[in-house]
Amino acid sequence: MSVTDKAVLERLAGVISPQGVPLPQTGTLSEISITDGKVFFSISVDATEASAWEGTRIKAENAVRELAGVKTVLAVLTAERKQGAAANAPPPRQVQRMSGAGGQPPPIGRFTGSGSLPGIGAVIAVASGKGGVGKSTTSVNLALGLRDLGLRVGVLDADIYGPSVPRLFGISEKPQVNNAKKLMPIWRFGIAVMSIGFLVEDRTALIWRGPMISTAITQLLRDVEWGRLDVLVIDMPPGTGDIQLTLSQQAPLKGAVIVSTPQDLALIDARRGVAMFNRINVPVLGVIENMSYFRCPACGTRADIFGHGGARREAERLAVPFLGEVPLHASIRELSDAGTPIVEAEPAGEHAAIYRAIATEVRDQLRAKALVA
Repeated sequence: MSVTDKAVLERLAGVISPQGVPLPQTGTLSEISITDGKVFFSISVDATEASAWEGTRIKAENAVRELAGVKTVLAVLTAERKQGAAANAPPPRQVQRMSGAGGQPPPIGRFTGSGSLPGIGAVIAVASGKGGVGKSTTSVNLALGLRDLGLRVGVLDADIYGPSVPRLFGISEKPQVNNAKKLMPIWRFGIAVMSIGFLVEDRTALIWRGPMISTAITQLLRDVEWGRLDVLVIDMPPGTGDIQLTLSQQAPLKGAVIVSTPQDLALIDARRGVAMFNRINVPVLGVIENMSYFRCPACGTRADIFGHGGARREAERLAVPFLGEVPLHASIRELSDAGTPIVEAEPAGEHAAIYRAIATEVRDQLRAKALVA
């Protein structure tokens, strides 16, 4: 029996919202996506009301799950920016399941979930203190470099502000669901891929805070059939605030890679990124200087547009490894936009060699900790 939007809405009509009316009457529901018995939808509320709506989200999932023909349900709680709302509004109070003793936030520390992910040797984060430094492009090409070293690799796109991994891998389809009602990653170029972008519309402006992030990311970590992987690379959201701390605590991270550009402003943010991972006891595997220099393809002249060597000096100052320099080059951008990253598109090229050298440094550190073979 095929599942219809009408049937789903009828089930959701039995879920009473915090407003005291049936959920479909609240104006918070997104369009309902149904593919082969897999139902996806989001509930968009004001960020300050997220805690109050978490129970409604759970009830909505349970209600639709009981519908004949439904294989799996994923309801994501999001928050849409209201007209005139302050961009830096404080996050809502964490719900009780995210709290420690006495309702206080949990202490900063390692993974606070239910342990390591079965079948995955090491989970590493690729992070940046600020946006616009090429973190996602680096994540994808690093993963491909690890693949070329003979490792079985997955990528989880957790960049809630702008999930770009689907575009970088050229993926447009939705994930499938197995008999255990777990999402199956989409395989591309020998990499297992899952993205927050598979669950939200790419033209919708959303704010994600506290409990909403925890719900979505935990589901992507725990409700995906990753199988056996040597390394799972998480493309983190940019920044070093509450969102990044929450995400870092939800994932059993074994290491972090910091991406920066050479200029002073980016290095200040990279410094904060290193400090954040030190605070939560996640070892920093190293710093990458992206857009390190530009070499004119016509004349071969080199220009240090954003300065040069700043990330290396900062890594030395912070006593963390420096992993390498990636140049600013049109082909990296063009191939990324086309959905075929440069390590895949030009495997014999100099830029692919740079990413593989970085991947080798990361692999060797994980191997030294007996996390990969």
